[in-house]
Amino acid sequence: MKKKITVIGGGTGQANLLRGLKNYNIDLTAVVTMADDGGGSGKLRQEIGMLPPGDIRNCIIALSDIEPAMETLMQHRFKEGSLKGQSFGNLFLAALNEIYGDFELAISKISEILAVRGRVLPVTLEDIHLVAKLANGNLVNGESNIAQECINQSTRIDKILLRPSNVDAFPEVIDRINNSDIIVLGPGSLYTSIIPNLLVADVAKAIYESKAVKIYVSNIMTEYGETTGYSIYNHMKAILDHSIFPIIDKVIINKKDIPGNILQKYLYEGQTPLFLDKKQKKQILELGIEVIQEDLITIKNELLIHDSDKISNVIMDLAKKTDSSKINQSIL
Repeated sequence: MKKKITVIGGGTGQANLLRGLKNYNIDLTAVVTMADDGGGSGKLRQEIGMLPPGDIRNCIIALSDIEPAMETLMQHRFKEGSLKGQSFGNLFLAALNEIYGDFELAISKISEILAVRGRVLPVTLEDIHLVAKLANGNLVNGESNIAQECINQSTRIDKILLRPSNVDAFPEVIDRINNSDIIVLGPGSLYTSIIPNLLVADVAKAIYESKAVKIYVSNIMTEYGETTGYSIYNHMKAILDHSIFPIIDKVIINKKDIPGNILQKYLYEGQTPLFLDKKQKKQILELGIEVIQEDLITIKNELLIHDSDKISNVIMDLAKKTDSSKINQSIL
């Protein structure tokens, strides 16, 4: 029987992980945040009232079985005129959404067209927006404004809220979580890609109650503004504080050194590496969470990213160990 793996998040980190996992014979689902309000997705939300397609598009492309030229087309961004900054893939989804009058059906149709290996699901079909309560007490409205306001006001995020606060999860998301063998959170932006999913009604509760192994994949670097000065433990504590439930069994952390020239570039941009030290390890273990450290990074176009094959191998090894554990328990 195929392993059922659900990856929850948004942004390029989630899509990169999916590229590796799709090569395994598994039942794969991506659950994607619907809080994006910047860039091309934000324009489409404002102009035609559709849900943000950007993260959905990235996941569909990551899971698709298409030629490189087609992927280039789907990710192409227009450089001039009223479409400047908009991606062809977003417009493709927008057209299908208008034709069928249903965002869920539009995702299903584009998945068929692009031969997607797995399912891509919006965490909710309702129109949501993020509000950040900052440590100085101020509120910031809109996902695309949060990091910059943290920089402008020299403060941190205290809490992330959804508006409206009582939105329902897309029913299939809860079903997929309930029936998963492995649930993966991240990698991705802490407050704007991962946590928003956990604030949708019943999602965190479903993760907690699922019999799946719950894994958090740590980011490689902090994000300027959003998580400036954070440690790996700070990231995990924020997830647990927002979800209320203890929803992390294991954390996967990169231990490979970062080349000096690449590191200096990130430090110049206000981002610092997320490595584990003895204090953090003790804190994480005290939460009852297993720590897994591996060499996980690669460099592409001078950008640090998770090596999709390596991180997928780690997750699949954990899936195999889960099988062995279940067999041993049945023997006992």
